[in-house]
Amino acid sequence: LTDVHEDTPLNEVAAVVDVLQTPAFLCRQTNFIQNVARQGRPVNIKKGQFLAPWDMVNVVEKARTVGNEQIMVCERGVSFGYNNLVSDMRALMVMRQTGCPVVFDATHSVQLPGGQGKASGGQREFVPLLARAAVAAGVSGLFMETHPVPEQALSDGPNAWPLGLMRPLLETLLELDTTVKRTGFLEATV
Repeated sequence: LTDVHEDTPLNEVAAVVDVLQTPAFLCRQTNFIQNVARQGRPVNIKKGQFLAPWDMVNVVEKARTVGNEQIMVCERGVSFGYNNLVSDMRALMVMRQTGCPVVFDATHSVQLPGGQGKASGGQREFVPLLARAAVAAGVSGLFMETHPVPEQALSDGPNAWPLGLMRPLLETLLELDTTVKRTGFLEATV
């Protein structure tokens, strides 16, 4: 999986990756979303921090107009005041209305945009908490940035999860996922 942008040679990237991911801030750019979907690869569309979760239905419809049904929608938090994001777990249920698998970005959800003045900060200590909550809410997948030494990462270090701690986190998340999906979603009956 890799991000693509407006000036990315989409066909070249699509030839070598399994999943194309659209950045959150470009989710309302119809031509861009359609061009990415047109590549015929699965697409993970990140919801902008400014967008209501129910508005992702419109974004998905635009992507599907070019014939790609391999669409995922990704929650990565919503802007809350200045330099902060919050994750509303209700958004994960709402985004199921798109008919697409819902992915939760556990690491960008703890980002503090511009929180270090000229760069984004992050609160990686909240990654496990939010990942567990999202899995308990029934997401289909998780996106997580990781690095052997996050403080040395070229990008997203403050919110990246340490690679050495990834295995125990994933083991916990797999157990939780199995339990949650064994019984189904009671909210679907209300």
